[in-house]
Amino acid sequence: MGLLTGGLPDFPWDTLVPFKDRARRHPDGLVDLSVGTPVDPTPALVREALAAAADAPGYPTTHGTAALREAVVDWFARRRGVPGLDPDAVLPTVGSKELVAWLPSLLGLGEGDVVVHPECAYPTYDVGARLAGATPLPADDVSVWERRDDVRLVWLNSPSNPTGEVLGVEDLRRAVAAARRIGAVVASDECYALLPWAEPWVTRGVPSVLDPAVTDGDVRGLLAVHSLSKQSNLAGYRAAFVAGDPALVRRLLEIRKHAGMIVPAPVQAAMATALADDEHVAQQRERYRRRRAALLRGLEAAGLEVDGSPAGLYLWARAAGAGQDCWATVGDLADQGILVAPGSFYGPAAARHVRVALTASDEDVVRAAARLEGA
Repeated sequence: MGLLTGGLPDFPWDTLVPFKDRARRHPDGLVDLSVGTPVDPTPALVREALAAAADAPGYPTTHGTAALREAVVDWFARRRGVPGLDPDAVLPTVGSKELVAWLPSLLGLGEGDVVVHPECAYPTYDVGARLAGATPLPADDVSVWERRDDVRLVWLNSPSNPTGEVLGVEDLRRAVAAARRIGAVVASDECYALLPWAEPWVTRGVPSVLDPAVTDGDVRGLLAVHSLSKQSNLAGYRAAFVAGDPALVRRLLEIRKHAGMIVPAPVQAAMATALADDEHVAQQRERYRRRRAALLRGLEAAGLEVDGSPAGLYLWARAAGAGQDCWATVGDLADQGILVAPGSFYGPAAARHVRVALTASDEDVVRAAARLEGA
């Protein structure tokens, strides 16, 4: 049986179907907090930019327009504390998930190579390693892999999906230094970076792997991945980018040209507009802040404990006490008409937690919180 048909785990969300059916039977209906898909409108200025660029008869550029790459450079300087990024070291991607899934293959990894990723992690890091024929290694502690000679790629995820945990400058510096000693690439998935909820990240901002405080001005071997899906409600546009080491980006660009992995021209125009406007991002963050506060109160009233979750779009919750299995918690919440994701989707280390998404309408969040507070 081939790798693509037999070498991958089952798609995890399919196993939630019985619990979704169970939640639907609640008299007040289902509130789905299991998937982090945006529900709020795409900002008008972004839709207008998309429409204005709709007459696009020719092939778009794989590297992205100069306007888009300059917008990314300006955004990194303004919002992420990364000045002076090379526009040639920016590459738009068809959403961030495809890059996560294909980066090990695009880097030429294969049998005998190891891809490190967080212990509680978005499943696609593992899948990407397997697609390339490489070996995934879940590890949060740098000491687990810093002396190995087979590690070729290290995935960081800050803020984390699912836990919301943030890697500080010293955490990033240690990972980067260790990877450089063994010749590994560091790819940092930073898609939730503009959604911090706790100090010091609200004041200082979530640090990027490309921050000069991390790199000392040397971005060799480093890639930062970012998506506009969450901050700008552009999940349907598949709008993301990777930036960092110019040599690595050139390598990715060459392969992507051959493979036709191109972001459509109207989407590139919409991305440039979205990246230049901070107001709609602030408005969306405020929506999520209100929803987070309501759900946090509800979960705590229902006897659940929320761990970490200082940033991102999720609350990382567990039943208080003896350590109830995540699937039992999923069932308990389904009986209240609330669907959440079991922590087991994110690795064995997450077996006691559930992930509660903030991506539901204000009305649905109010309904869910009221049920939880009345539990």
